[in-house]
Amino acid sequence: MSMATVTQLPVPRRWDAIVVGGGHNGLVCAAYLARAGLRTIVLEARDAVGGALATHELVPGARVPVWAHTVGRLRGSIARDLGLAANGLRLVQPQARVTSLLPDGPALTLWADEAATRREIGRLSAADADAWPAFDARVRAIASVISRLAALTPPDPTGAVTRDAAGLQGVAGLLRLGLHVRGMAEADMRDLTRVLPQSIADFLEDHLASEQLRAMLAVRGVRFTSMGPHSAGTAQVFLSDTAGTDAGAAGETVYVRGGPGALAAALASAARRSGAEIRTSSAVTAIRATDAGVSGVVLASGEELLAPIVVSGLDPKRTLMELIDPEVLGPRLGWQAGNLRLGGVTAKLDLALAELPRFRGLPDADATLRLRGRLVVAPSIRYLDVAHDAAKYGRISDQPWLEATIPSLVDPLLVDGAAASGVRHVMSVIVQSAPYALREGSWDEARETLAARAMAVLESVAPGIGTLVVAREVVTPPDLERDLGMTGGHPLHGEPSLDQWFAWRPMLGAARYRLPVPGLYLCASGAHPGGGVTGIPGRNAAREVVADHHRA
Repeated sequence: MSMATVTQLPVPRRWDAIVVGGGHNGLVCAAYLARAGLRTIVLEARDAVGGALATHELVPGARVPVWAHTVGRLRGSIARDLGLAANGLRLVQPQARVTSLLPDGPALTLWADEAATRREIGRLSAADADAWPAFDARVRAIASVISRLAALTPPDPTGAVTRDAAGLQGVAGLLRLGLHVRGMAEADMRDLTRVLPQSIADFLEDHLASEQLRAMLAVRGVRFTSMGPHSAGTAQVFLSDTAGTDAGAAGETVYVRGGPGALAAALASAARRSGAEIRTSSAVTAIRATDAGVSGVVLASGEELLAPIVVSGLDPKRTLMELIDPEVLGPRLGWQAGNLRLGGVTAKLDLALAELPRFRGLPDADATLRLRGRLVVAPSIRYLDVAHDAAKYGRISDQPWLEATIPSLVDPLLVDGAAASGVRHVMSVIVQSAPYALREGSWDEARETLAARAMAVLESVAPGIGTLVVAREVVTPPDLERDLGMTGGHPLHGEPSLDQWFAWRPMLGAARYRLPVPGLYLCASGAHPGGGVTGIPGRNAAREVVADHHRA
């Protein structure tokens, strides 16, 4: 009788909490959970943590951000709580916040200094220069309320008033907040409710006359979304992008010394110091769950880890549709999850450059200073509209709008050692509109089309830039899905439109970080308050997990 070989799998290990995904929110959540005394492990499918915060080598000695090229919305309270400076984080904030580049006119820079910004705007429009202080103050006032909303666990409009871990009672607490946040009067709160549903185009038109100024600001109302500047609710996206920063209407620009991957490393270090374990190359293929709740996860290796709490740092659709047994999910929840809107329209172009390009309309005296901020190529609201229309109908825009950075100007370490490759600077370019679902053809065929169109737009504001390119890389929406696990290639894990915002994010009945399976939580950008490098979803989710754990 022959003896069969028996492969013995490891005995399942028990934890208090398992965090699936080592993106920045997953790491933040794990750090807070471990600080609260929960035995916590982070499981990351890739060979390194960070996700969209990673930095990678484009050519030998030259590194670029994988996705997020600025981190200005990272909450200072989270950085202090987790001691990120002690864990190696160094942030760099240039004086130039953003510069608008035109093919046929002077550039426009918004600075950290308000007086400098007013002088700059005054060259374009004396009326807008006069209007800027009041407009900026209004943006800051409304954004401060949104910042407070971001710290809350949203109420559940479908259920009874309940007390959450933030100490507020559902809808009642929200109403109290509306009357008392930052001393705002009822008139200001009425203003907030009027502005949130507005389009960013209408909101800006109410205050500013210059087309160039309106367009460069409107970019932050549609960036990473599938919406156009006249889409309802894009004023909320703009204001949410402003919330929690000190940059006001100009928007924040902050770099990480060593690239955004250094922030991921600092978060991982903070999580480990708090007591969390982190395992890379550990893809989760299933979350074990019954109607009674979760019991752990299964890895691609077949190993099982047990825990009564599983916190997903993945997007909500992938979490529910791919990792939960359909029988546990049920038809209603499956239908809700399947209808979440996660179709991305954003791509990225990374460039290794032999020299710093010369841009049209920039004064030679301070060109380098102006180029340290975000660079926007979006001459008008109509330009943004036309680009959006192309994506809406499944086409790559003939003239996509761009937001770029040249991080090597601020952090020369990014190109340290690249001399042998002939590289002196790197450029990170966000390209919109580029729909995940193309009406014709495939992204394998369209990749070079996107690169050519983006380069043509860059050539219009930086003649000759193409001759300086030593190497380039194109990141398409399907690449984001395959390499970073972003379903539909959506960088925000779901549209930030009003029907998927606050008490409706990611969907009605699941906005309190608790997904409709007992013990299953959501801590990433698909949860309130949404995407961007803030760390807030991770912190808020941890707060709710700890509160439930203590009540159990």
